[in-house]
Amino acid sequence: MRAIAFGERLEVLADVPVPERPAGEALVRVSLAGICNTDLEIIKGYLGFRGVLGHEFVGLVQDADDQGLIGARVVGEINAYCGHCEYCAGGVFTHCLRRTVLGIHGRHGAMAEYLVLPERNLHRVPASVPDSEAVFTEPLAAALEILEQTQVKPSYEIAVIGDGKLGLLVAQVLALTGARVVALGRHPNKLAILAERGIETHGEGDAYDRKADVVVECTGHPGGFLHARSLVRPRGTIVLKSTYHGTSELALSPMVVDEVTLLGSRCGPFAPALRLLQRRLVDVQSLISAVYPLERGLEAFEAARKRDNIKVLLSNQQADPSRL
Repeated sequence: MRAIAFGERLEVLADVPVPERPAGEALVRVSLAGICNTDLEIIKGYLGFRGVLGHEFVGLVQDADDQGLIGARVVGEINAYCGHCEYCAGGVFTHCLRRTVLGIHGRHGAMAEYLVLPERNLHRVPASVPDSEAVFTEPLAAALEILEQTQVKPSYEIAVIGDGKLGLLVAQVLALTGARVVALGRHPNKLAILAERGIETHGEGDAYDRKADVVVECTGHPGGFLHARSLVRPRGTIVLKSTYHGTSELALSPMVVDEVTLLGSRCGPFAPALRLLQRRLVDVQSLISAVYPLERGLEAFEAARKRDNIKVLLSNQQADPSRL
């Protein structure tokens, strides 16, 4: 099969073996896959991953132990867990000691014609949600994870730093709580998507220093933390959504003095994400900058690196155009 893989370099390959389906897992023919910031960081060295990239996808089940799944249009949670370790026993499956992570750790990913994932990881896509929206389920779930982890009151002031793919989703999700959400970014075309939905935005040249109860850092850069620290109120919360290759220096004493809560946040719940897409409560179509066929993957990655682009998608030729 064709696939986009990272080894010594990023490559589009035509002779990757179709993955074998273990018991309890499903073989999925990928229709669309998304390029996210984690993929861009992996090819810089993040986590040392080698293999087929990609963890955002929508596709059709080709084979499974559960015959009722065959032919279903699905998205999939990216952490494959053992079900037996101490974290799994406590229901914290995303931190399983033996987990593999689709296209990130120990498991080939979604930028290919086929992938395999445990059947329990799959979620059926409602018929009213097209592929071009369903492919956003994983990052939208990551945005929803903030609400799973910390209380957000309607009276809160929230600052979202970063106007990339995830920042735009986080701002939309948090605005649904009734809280006052302010999005801070550098790209007028991206901030305009939020402004259209009535969300307050501020660009690079704006003087903005209003303190917030919750600050969500989505920049994908080490400097984002310092900006977040400057905006959070005493006893407020900083939510870290960025993953990137490299390290950053932190001054921790001011965090202690101001009693600031620091919260790491990553994967989230798929079922609520699909409900938001089905009910059209978030805008994801405006985030799509380009769709490339899988064989033009190198061009797609170049496009994804450009500052003005938001989400770049990869399509298999076998994808049903009526679903786009």
